[in-house]
Amino acid sequence: MTDAAAPIELFYWPTPNGWKITIALEELDLPYVLRAVNIGRGDQFKPDFLAISPNNKMPAIVDPDGPGGAPISVFESGAILQYLGRKTGRLYPADERGRVAVDEWLFWQMGGFGPMLGQTHHFRQYAPEKVPYAIDRYTNETHRLYGVLNARLKDREFLAGDYSIADIAVVGWATLWERQGQDIAEFPHVKRWLDTLLARPAVRRGLDAKVDGEKPLDLSSDREAQKVLFGQRARAS
Repeated sequence: MTDAAAPIELFYWPTPNGWKITIALEELDLPYVLRAVNIGRGDQFKPDFLAISPNNKMPAIVDPDGPGGAPISVFESGAILQYLGRKTGRLYPADERGRVAVDEWLFWQMGGFGPMLGQTHHFRQYAPEKVPYAIDRYTNETHRLYGVLNARLKDREFLAGDYSIADIAVVGWATLWERQGQDIAEFPHVKRWLDTLLARPAVRRGLDAKVDGEKPLDLSSDREAQKVLFGQRARAS
């Protein structure tokens, strides 16, 4: 990373959604600093964080060198990826056809591959009681989504032409295929793509990004974290 610009502040915890942004920043060689948002202890509800991420979810960024040279904050991982792509002119095509292709697969991840796999994690790993219907429902939908991904990658190296923010959005979730109850051998084109991305140094650095004081959350036994993450309701403003 260069020292030419003031660093982007990334409000982060090491999850598949957080990894999207660390990977992108590493790939784009943008200077950044990590600001820990311990989602298991409720940091996402602190007023300072809500001021930049009103959905009380990380990641979020503050770019001190935003449009017109003025700072800008961006929340939602997909919006951050698009912003970084436009800012740098990299990993996000300038032509409309190319951009549409990237957006299709970026939104596929945001609307399906992330949320459905997250529910699979919840009911397979963290739910206090095993609910067979829920486990089957989300494991099967995850299997379907891997099939969609496999078909897309059958005759192309990356999801939307050249390597792009669409690939970056998907890769962190796809590394967790085993805990999602999937057999990667069923999806050989996904495996080839995943191996290709995991061989990229910037992807590895992004996946390995740590914050000070980080302790892995054991959501199967950490009752405080379960209450924070799985019992959220609207809070009075």
